[in-house]
Amino acid sequence: MDILSNPEFIELIPGLPSELGLECLTRLHHSAHRVALRVCNQWRHLFQSDDFYCHRKKTGRARKVACLVQAREQHAEVEKSSTPPSYDITVFDPESMSWDRVDPVPEYSLGLPLFCQLISCEGNLVVMGGWNPTSYEPLTAVFVYDFRTNMWRRGNDMPEKRSFFATGSGQGRVYVAGGHDENKNALKTAWTYDPRSDEWTALAPMNQERDECEGVAVGGEFWVVSGYATESQGMFDDSAEVLDIGSGQWRKAEGVWESGRCPRSCVDIRENGRVVDPGLRIGVCSVRVGSKNFVTGSENEGAPYGFYLVENDEGQKRKLNKINNVPEGYSGFVQSGCCVEI
Repeated sequence: MDILSNPEFIELIPGLPSELGLECLTRLHHSAHRVALRVCNQWRHLFQSDDFYCHRKKTGRARKVACLVQAREQHAEVEKSSTPPSYDITVFDPESMSWDRVDPVPEYSLGLPLFCQLISCEGNLVVMGGWNPTSYEPLTAVFVYDFRTNMWRRGNDMPEKRSFFATGSGQGRVYVAGGHDENKNALKTAWTYDPRSDEWTALAPMNQERDECEGVAVGGEFWVVSGYATESQGMFDDSAEVLDIGSGQWRKAEGVWESGRCPRSCVDIRENGRVVDPGLRIGVCSVRVGSKNFVTGSENEGAPYGFYLVENDEGQKRKLNKINNVPEGYSGFVQSGCCVEI
């Protein structure tokens, strides 16, 4: 539907033709949308409409950004204590090199659960699982953030408690597999979550248990990379299991990962199934954002922690371009992340 054919959106900016008014608002940077929503009811309805979201994508104005589970910077005396860090959601735009934060989840005003999963799905952010920072109890809560309304809503809880599981999204759904239960038993069960209907559906189980695995959705497939079985604690496998999202069938891919290396937050897979090394070894998080990868971590033990951009067309030996002048408050450790198109 043409936005301007909707009688609700007439003369969006007084004194300008409707076409020019729409063009001006379409060019508005996403970080200003939360303010624009409060200008008038017409703008609020426009910014929250599916038609405007589709129009921004069609005209190339939608932005792909990295959303990161990032530790709050702490004072030196706090860092020396045994108190675990608190995490917020940071938004980094590699085009404008701007940094911002998503409003806290209302139930998690003091910080996100430890090791929670952050997934993007059709312009929304989904936060699920993790541990209570005080009791370390595994949580099943699900929260969905809509960038169009800048609001959180509570979703249906995960069907079962699990930690360190793989996640990915494709075709409007979130996929969950592996991890371990409350008794540290590795899991091979899998589920899919639909944020629109707020429903969970069981998938066929994987062929083997995979604890501390990593999930990546690419080209109509959901890859669950590495992990280990209950009796093989810490012995990371070199294989992956791949779900064909269309058929719901799993297949096994051998030799796609380095045996013994933890895959958490650092797996990058191309549509041809090739796994790309992020270029760092310690505390790595790699998020593909359009034509670039946003990568954090250190080259080796004791090396400084850094933030980098990597061009995706540079092959296996890719150059790490350091991001300088990171604003105060945004240099904390990045636990995980995902790409969101706003």
